[in-house]
Amino acid sequence: MPAPSLLTKRLLLRHWKESDLPLFAKMNSDTRVMEYFPLILSKKESDSLAEKIQKELKEKEYGFWAVEVIGLAPFIGFVGLHYPDFKAPFTPCVEIGWRLAYEQWGKGYAFEAASKVIDYAFNTLNLQELVSFTTVKNKRSRKLMEKLGMTHNPSDDFAHPKLQKNHPLCPHVLYRKRNPHNENISHLPQIIR
Repeated sequence: MPAPSLLTKRLLLRHWKESDLPLFAKMNSDTRVMEYFPLILSKKESDSLAEKIQKELKEKEYGFWAVEVIGLAPFIGFVGLHYPDFKAPFTPCVEIGWRLAYEQWGKGYAFEAASKVIDYAFNTLNLQELVSFTTVKNKRSRKLMEKLGMTHNPSDDFAHPKLQKNHPLCPHVLYRKRNPHNENISHLPQIIR
């Protein structure tokens, strides 16, 4: 079953369009946006990533939704849920993540969209927990995780398995948020697996 669109006061979280691709490529080649990622992406790599993201939204009830500011900006980045494909002490899990164009930072859009995604994850998908992770140095994302009510326990910190141990972005922090509505919910419902 495809993921639904999600609506907030200012934002539409939706499936991806062909017209999003040039804006996404521009965002993925911006060194400010990609500062805490190992590499900036070429247009081809960016398009390939968008295709994978859209495929997940079509096939599952979740994914990284394209975000638009209603009536103002047709595409500002993505926010959503993902099932990480690497092994770590906290996997399997469902991650909440985001990436917005630099020009859209500081306007509360990431918080607004992520809050809606958390509501969807807990109240529609009935997930018991969400995690979010980033490199230790990414103070901006960490601040957003905390604003979303996510908590950090230093014992959860990890070396990202997709990066070389000596890579400066390898040390990662993990934040968690538990579903406050029902502690007895299955960790990963069938739709997530």
